Amino acid sequence: MNALPAEEPIDETGFLASKVTLRQPRRGHRAGTDAALVVAAARPYAKGRIADLGAGVGAIGLSLAVLDPELEVMLVEIDPLLARLAGEAATANGLAGRLHVVNEDVRALATDARRRLVAAASCDLIVMNPPFTNSRERQASPDPLRAKAHVMQEGELALWVDAAETLLRPNGAFVLIHRPEALEEVLGALRRSFGSIALRPVQPRADRAATRILLFARKGARAPLSIVPPLVLHEAGGAFTPLAADIHRGEIELPFA
Repeated sequence: MNALPAEEPIDETGFLASKVTLRQPRRGHRAGTDAALVVAAARPYAKGRIADLGAGVGAIGLSLAVLDPELEVMLVEIDPLLARLAGEAATANGLAGRLHVVNEDVRALATDARRRLVAAASCDLIVMNPPFTNSRERQASPDPLRAKAHVMQEGELALWVDAAETLLRPNGAFVLIHRPEALEEVLGALRRSFGSIALRPVQPRADRAATRILLFARKGARAPLSIVPPLVLHEAGGAFTPLAADIHRGEIELPFA
């Protein structure tokens, strides 16, 4: 695989009010609100064994493991540098004994060739913060590995959902964040193997349209889709709402109920 240059500047940063230590490249995407939202939404369903697909530097999976000492966590990340940093952060957070990093393409987990390798996982929860950028919006990196890691090709979201279905035990839980414009594609992928789907819009302010959607589903369930009250991130003056501030500190759960 083609790793990023060895001299890539790396920062060690705190996440969720420094409850969690991350190691992140200084350039490019940094863990922030999206990861904090998934952590809060996933915590009510986090038990046993969980997997974070497309984990990046591991912000979501690491956070869930730090907040619950009973969890066993698998991080799946295609980019070898990010996978290495996630492993280093696992050691820094004292999680080396119950957090495993898999340097693998999430898409491969949905193929017959990989099913035998992951069948024993039987995860209780899958979390996912997939690449939002697609090939129509931005030219992909000339590095094929970086392009795969950061740009979602047309129709590939269904492969990510299939990977989640492959890893989950029956009735296992699935939590995903995405953009509202991807809702039709997300629901189409989920409805093949999932039910009890719940949707929570995330609005930057109370008078603004949603810019993110949080989704919950259960493998093999049959209950109809529900829409739960929206989450508003900012007050009119720009400060976080009290609920959003608690989410960013890792101090609250956000169930889909």
